[in-house]
Amino acid sequence: MSGLDNGSEPTILVCYGSSEGQTATVARRMRTALENEGHRVTLVDAAAHPADLEVGSFDGVIVGASIHGGSHQRPVTEFVRTNVDVLNRAPSAFFSVSLTAARETPAQRAPARGYIEEFLETTGWDPDATLVVAGALKYSQYGRLKRLLMRFLAGRSSGDTDTSRDYEYTDWEDVESFAREFATLLEPPTGSTG
Repeated sequence: MSGLDNGSEPTILVCYGSSEGQTATVARRMRTALENEGHRVTLVDAAAHPADLEVGSFDGVIVGASIHGGSHQRPVTEFVRTNVDVLNRAPSAFFSVSLTAARETPAQRAPARGYIEEFLETTGWDPDATLVVAGALKYSQYGRLKRLLMRFLAGRSSGDTDTSRDYEYTDWEDVESFAREFATLLEPPTGSTG
């Protein structure tokens, strides 16, 4: 039974897919923001979620994934496809993390929104809210080949190419605000007597 049905605080599932860890960090930050608002939050990695996870038992669901090679993580895509009926009935939101979102001009950032639109069309999901999140260049975590490739790609888009350090582009205020706004979708209607 959901929290809204029994008068307790709403329960929220935050499910994510992460390659280098930035999307997991974003998901944890959202969890903290939601918990600070008084919500109970379950955080799960789409690649390792429990087989008995009942998505329909939550009052709301936030799903997040990062972009690599032009696509979101396969486990997140599978999670959404498997649970699309529940996601389309319950309050739900999607956030997409990419380096494209960190580019300088709106025209350069536009493909990041396109990744979301493609993901939603492919999965049949119609979330209540979406957020494009600028990711991070974590040179220290890349192997030699990937570090060189990421440096090359960053240089092509006038990005940061000093591989001796990492770069984080995430706007944490936007992330927390998005989570708080999502939480308002779960508040009982005014005038409710419980």
